[in-house]
Amino acid sequence: MTLEIGLVLSILAVSFVLFVTEWLRMDAVALLVLGALAVTGLVTPTEALAGFSNPAVITVWAMFMLSAGLTQTGVADLLGRHTLRLAGRGEARMVAVIMVTSGVLSAFMNNIGVAALMLPVVMDMSRRTGVAASRLLIPLAFGSLLGGLTTLVGTPPNLIASQAMQDHGLRPFALFDFTPVGGIVMVAGIAFVTLWARRWLPRKNPSATRSATVDSVEASSLEEPYALHERSAVLRIREGAPLAGRTLEESRLGSATGLNVYAVVRGDTPHPAPAPTFRLEAGDRLVVGGRMDRFDDLRAWQAVVVEEQETTPEMLQSASLELAEVQIPDASELVGRTLREVAFRQEHHAAVLALARGADLQHRHLADTPLVARDRLLIEGTRERIESLRASPQLIPGPDTPPGELTRRYGIDERLLTVRFSDDSILVGKTVTESRIGDALGLAVIAILRNGSHHLWPGSHEPLQAGDRLVVRGRPEDLSVFYGIQSLEVEQEVPGDSAKQVLDLGSDRIGLVEATLAPRSILAGKTLRQAGFRGRYGLRALAIQRGDRVYRSDLRDRKLRFGDVLLLMGERDRAAHLGREPDLLVLSEAFRASRNTSRAPVAAALMIGVLVPVLFGWLPIAVTAVIGATLMVVTGCLTMPEAYRAVEWRAIFLIAGMLPLGVAMQTSGTATLVAESTVSLAGHLGPWGVIVALYVITSMATMVIPTAALIVLMAPVVIKASATLGISPHATMMAVAIAASASFTSPISHPANLLVMGPGGYRFVDYIKIGVPLTFLIGVVTMLVLPWIWPL
Repeated sequence: MTLEIGLVLSILAVSFVLFVTEWLRMDAVALLVLGALAVTGLVTPTEALAGFSNPAVITVWAMFMLSAGLTQTGVADLLGRHTLRLAGRGEARMVAVIMVTSGVLSAFMNNIGVAALMLPVVMDMSRRTGVAASRLLIPLAFGSLLGGLTTLVGTPPNLIASQAMQDHGLRPFALFDFTPVGGIVMVAGIAFVTLWARRWLPRKNPSATRSATVDSVEASSLEEPYALHERSAVLRIREGAPLAGRTLEESRLGSATGLNVYAVVRGDTPHPAPAPTFRLEAGDRLVVGGRMDRFDDLRAWQAVVVEEQETTPEMLQSASLELAEVQIPDASELVGRTLREVAFRQEHHAAVLALARGADLQHRHLADTPLVARDRLLIEGTRERIESLRASPQLIPGPDTPPGELTRRYGIDERLLTVRFSDDSILVGKTVTESRIGDALGLAVIAILRNGSHHLWPGSHEPLQAGDRLVVRGRPEDLSVFYGIQSLEVEQEVPGDSAKQVLDLGSDRIGLVEATLAPRSILAGKTLRQAGFRGRYGLRALAIQRGDRVYRSDLRDRKLRFGDVLLLMGERDRAAHLGREPDLLVLSEAFRASRNTSRAPVAAALMIGVLVPVLFGWLPIAVTAVIGATLMVVTGCLTMPEAYRAVEWRAIFLIAGMLPLGVAMQTSGTATLVAESTVSLAGHLGPWGVIVALYVITSMATMVIPTAALIVLMAPVVIKASATLGISPHATMMAVAIAASASFTSPISHPANLLVMGPGGYRFVDYIKIGVPLTFLIGVVTMLVLPWIWPL
């Protein structure tokens, strides 16, 4: 083994570990691979960057745009709707039609785009027929993946495999070279799922009960899958309570308790989905939902005693508590992040009391405000912590300023008080964070008085003990909120007439809608609070379904993931606008944005115009795809922002970054080493034994390595192995391309699988039960058909 081969194998091993562990984004891993290859001299700088101009990469992004043009003009929508009218009401027939439709569309469109397009249509079919959505959505995802096997442009691995052939001086695959093998594989896969595998699908979340578009919202319609009645209660605002006269946002009931306010009942009139500006009055009954232990927390707070004069600033100053001002420099790692994300309080045992941005002062929601360069922060902590923060390269220390001047400059009007709870309180044993007396209520816990001594800045995981008293700092209005939540009466802990009156409400103004994150949504990884969800969309999130689990509490601080389904409530006109939002995919046809189909003939003609020159060999697919994508914009089928948004840039950078590794494997001799090792192990079985071995290796690797990256790595090995055996590489390359694209074994193996996971309520094992035998079947069919279509 040479030094070059050792370096290539090392880079390959590190990238493999990073792909499996997901410590870094896969596109970032690919770019690191590119940089490592160039730095080590395994490829030249030109070779390292050549992936971005590779015809396969160009074709992939151009096809993303062409697919978006077919979607935006309604071409794909019309084809899908007309075909699905043949589905009838029988489950087997519905599964077959869904898979055929998604498969045919995926032959010329991006797989994930087809799955996103068809998802609301299939959900509506489920509602109309009463067939559980979980019986239909995995077939939808698998059908889109099977369809990608049938043409050159159906999936990126096919394009990469073809380009690899051309780069090695071999005849590349033509547009429909994959069709004979891929078509038979697709038919076999559809037959298998329709006749046998669908019986293994779970029966969850019957669509007939997921009433997201009906005019009358029945209580029974919410029992499955969200079961709002099971986690609801009614809270009453007593006469003279501090919450009376405050808006719902000012009450901080949601952030303090983690409960979700479904409605406010005033007298006999329910007000569902109240806006944050809704002003509360004495006697109001709040219909709330969430975890039952939150109601226990309310009781715990009602037993808390506040001793306002117990602690003085002098007492804490004698304990070395100080104020200081710091500024965030331009190059700080804090820029663009929130205090909550960097765990500022937990890491530094200090609190941020205020933020100054230019002439503006901010005292609320500090933990979730993204920081920008030159923000000034007023922090409080012990002398040691303040000095440590002043020395941090992420912060610029401000001038020494007397505490009184700092509090005046930053408008701090806060008081120190001591909170005491009984020895038998349920707060005993809970951590400071679990008590929710701190950040949620805007009261900073700065010390615990325990056994006559001060424990300054207790950690968030510090358990509370019997006899503890908490020293907190807060503004008068925050204290009023604390007293207000203490004064709430838990009127009903189980569904009562008030809850049913609201949740059974039939209204022309208020409606429910389900939505999931769009494939390239910027909401992924953000919380509802960070995204400003309520203010942005005007809808209240009632629940989040993730796989087969439903969350109803602490929704605003739960990070969203691809595959999540959000149950939203609000005014129907706002719900209707949701269908036009690019970051959310509405799961109901009634709320989907209508397509302007006037340019549908133009988009269809452009797609045909892209394929015909390739079919007759007049122009390469990269050239026609770029021309077609450009004309989609020029003719108004797409706007330029829509075209850019349609591209899965993560996939583009992944492919472009990994292509130099394929070059390094070829030039360093690594591909030859791997190919010769494979031939020596399986060569006694003949050429087809080697092809089967390469197919199995590729198929297993799809579970942990992105398919596009995998085909980049396997292509040079396939070509060397074919040369060693003295056979045509076309059959071997096609087998490996099919193995790379047949990503059925897990929800994370392909975005189309992940997209349907939430709406279908699937678990990881559901994909394994069907994906593993389907993968085995496809492998067998491929090996049986290939010798007839592509003889060696």
